[in-house]
Amino acid sequence: MQALDDYMLPCLNKKLFGVECMGCGLQRSMALIFKGHFVDAFYMYPAVYSLIILFLLIGVNIFFKFKHSNKIIGTLAIITVATIIISYIIKTIN
Repeated sequence: MQALDDYMLPCLNKKLFGVECMGCGLQRSMALIFKGHFVDAFYMYPAVYSLIILFLLIGVNIFFKFKHSNKIIGTLAIITVATIIISYIIKTIN
């Protein structure tokens, strides 16, 4: 993973204020997915899979409109945001 670390962007929030942001861990989580470490990717950033599904659905919806797409995408967006906020709170408590 050291080779990937050389190309990752640093978190400005963490560098400037010393506190992790709600997006900290997303880059590493994606790198873990590309390496096939799916469980580790979830532990690194729990919202990674719902984010991937959300962006895929949005992309598909641009080209192919499907029934109830707004409700599905809206519900998934709420679940994703809730996962990000809850995991951030848990991370800051520990």
